[in-house]
Amino acid sequence: MKEQSVAKVYAKSFLEIGDEKKIKIADEMVALTELINKSNDLENVLFLDVFTLEEKKTIFTEVAKKLNLSELATEAVKYLIDEKRIGILPLIIKEIIVIDDERKGFMRGTIEGSDAQIDPAFKTKIESFLKTKLGREPHLDYVQNNQISAGYKVTVEDLQLDASLDNQLEQFKQSILSE
Repeated sequence: MKEQSVAKVYAKSFLEIGDEKKIKIADEMVALTELINKSNDLENVLFLDVFTLEEKKTIFTEVAKKLNLSELATEAVKYLIDEKRIGILPLIIKEIIVIDDERKGFMRGTIEGSDAQIDPAFKTKIESFLKTKLGREPHLDYVQNNQISAGYKVTVEDLQLDASLDNQLEQFKQSILSE
């Protein structure tokens, strides 16, 4: 929980400085995340304690040049390396994305169901329902969940709509047991 709070502070700080300098720090951090996710070697260099701080910074500086990262993004990550807080970089980037999404007026979430894919018309219905209910544009990803027998479970930020058969049966069971 402490790391999450620290990550929020860093994320807000990076975004504020980025705003002042007219730099889209969220876009740069997304690009960095995509590269880290594609390269196990880069991930190992940044997050394992096998490498020295200088080795990490040297390699990251080269990566930053190839990604055309701004000086702000480059120095921010190097600062995290120096402070031995590079391990929370994924949390910081997640917070940056959440804050940036809120600023843009939309939010991210997931739809879980037992099917391999969701009917696009149904997904559109759910998104329009959430837009009217929450007042912001939801961007939902579908995830197959074999734990769900039938129906769907929608999670957006701290809101969860559970229209799964499993949930309905559990509620029915609880209503019978409570009588």
